[in-house]
Amino acid sequence: MEKTVDVTIPVEPEAAAALADARNREAVGRLVSRVLRPRSGPSALARAIADLKAEARAAALTDAEIEAELALYNAERRHRRGGD
Repeated sequence: MEKTVDVTIPVEPEAAAALADARNREAVGRLVSRVLRPRSGPSALARAIADLKAEARAAALTDAEIEAELALYNAERRHRRGGD
């Protein structure tokens, strides 16, 4: 990113642990910047999802791999909440 500013936001402990990795912090920073940047056209969230999906494809991830990862993530969240 061109010019950035550090901000402090509350996150769950698991997210904080993941943000210890500089690559994760940079990716999340890009996502937040994209979501909050005002533009016309598709919603900021829709653009951010499309951008992330394009980045995943550029990393040679298939739609099936992305869906499997999302399913695993959602299952882990439900389990942590006691939903399973």
